[in-house]
Amino acid sequence: MLLEDDSEIHKAICDLNRPVYIVQDQNQKHIVADQGKAIIGPEEETETESLPLAGFSPVSSPRQLGDISFCEDHGLRFPYMCGAMANGIASVELVEAATNAGLLASFGAAGLTLPEIENAAKYLTETLGSKPFCFNLIFSPNEKGHEDAVVSLYIKYGIRLVEASAYMKLTLPAVRYRVHGIHRNADGEIETPNRIIAKASRIEVATKWFSPPPEKMLAQLISSGDITEEQATLAAQIPVAQDLTVEADSGGHTDNRPAITLLPTIIALRDRLQKEFNYTMPLRVGAAGGIATPASAAAAFSMGAAYIVTGTVNQACVESASSDIVRKMLAEAQQADVTMAPAVDMFEMGVKLQVLKRGTMFAMRGNKLYELYRAYDSIDAIPEKEKQAVEKSIFKAPLNDIWQLTRDFFNERNPEQIVKAEQDPKHKMALIFRWYLGLSSRWANAGEASRQVDYQVWCGPSMGAFNEWSKDSFMAEPANRTIASVAMNLLYGAAVVTRINVLRNQGVKFSNKVAHLAPQEISVIEQNLS
Repeated sequence: MLLEDDSEIHKAICDLNRPVYIVQDQNQKHIVADQGKAIIGPEEETETESLPLAGFSPVSSPRQLGDISFCEDHGLRFPYMCGAMANGIASVELVEAATNAGLLASFGAAGLTLPEIENAAKYLTETLGSKPFCFNLIFSPNEKGHEDAVVSLYIKYGIRLVEASAYMKLTLPAVRYRVHGIHRNADGEIETPNRIIAKASRIEVATKWFSPPPEKMLAQLISSGDITEEQATLAAQIPVAQDLTVEADSGGHTDNRPAITLLPTIIALRDRLQKEFNYTMPLRVGAAGGIATPASAAAAFSMGAAYIVTGTVNQACVESASSDIVRKMLAEAQQADVTMAPAVDMFEMGVKLQVLKRGTMFAMRGNKLYELYRAYDSIDAIPEKEKQAVEKSIFKAPLNDIWQLTRDFFNERNPEQIVKAEQDPKHKMALIFRWYLGLSSRWANAGEASRQVDYQVWCGPSMGAFNEWSKDSFMAEPANRTIASVAMNLLYGAAVVTRINVLRNQGVKFSNKVAHLAPQEISVIEQNLS
């Protein structure tokens, strides 16, 4: 049967269960044949009328878009990961939803206390068992001992996969996690029970993750009794991270790098280091940042991404720990509604993160606090008029009162910070300013109405792209956005876009109507998947 109507052609192309044959009719027009036999090579004698084959696309699946070994190694249906979002925004409910959909998700442990992380570890290990899931491990230069304590907790609960975020260099706790339990199996192969999916946007950082652990760190772990000399020998033959996510222009921590230049660069680095160290396991590169439509997902895969990672778009889903008001703000965001603001965890270093600016004054106020930190050496050095202004508009309380609240917090979490602050007035000022930066995201998560103008909402421009793509569909409403529906639409859509591009590369021409793909219900998508 020959299909000439645009809607019928679109339907045939979207059915990934069946191959697509594009033939050329007597008028040189490209049409779809949904059945028949294709002959490649010299023309054969046939009893029936034949038409020239202009293009062909075989049966396909979103699983085939990336590196199939990523799915096999991590036990996934699709090469798709929901990245961690701090303060538990990437909640246990979000992780469960992703796992049950055949995806991977990372629990947002950054910013949480050890008891909070432990509760999540208990719940997910009991609920999901051996099913794939991940926990976040974040670089914590200002919290001495916290990163090591988190690693100990992960080892205690048998968390076998972590997503390492915001690292500027390798740390001993990260290496300790990776090499814990390393051994040779019965076949003599090196087995590493613990795996790391690292995130990086710089070549120098990516190089460290893709290299074996530094000898100095392995020696320290031998000295501390964490590993044996034999294990250190094995560890010298593996990468610290087999999987590395290239983090482009994302929400939260980001260097605002363009994916179109960064991803090929890190893939080339991967190939060089794979050859240099002659690993038995394949190094893999995933893509994150800016992926929120089928076209952007297809672009990442076509450039060689082994898997894709989404972030901001998941925060707007019902399973995230964000509040309904934040979900609504995100659903209304456009691509230009983002800006950079100081990061609470690396405030003194001047590190910034990408946040939503529409509907909140957090970025402006956070940047004001950083300007004061740069300009003065202590709270007392700030001119009285300036100090009163920030007390009234930002803190809504005297700074002395804020200091008492800050002391109470760090006395529980990290008493060394208080000792340092008593000796260093500038550090004391930083802790006071970090009170605002830290609570602003929690106010957003809790939907604290009195503090809406201060909401810190991590957001990249991809949120606006998703909203634009989904605006005339059922997914325009935040209540209809689920982890599974967003992921399946991006993956399925990417497979359809890839199929269309394969046919276009063979010279087939389509109308815009044929190529347009709107969000679909999961039940419809599943019918079209092989």
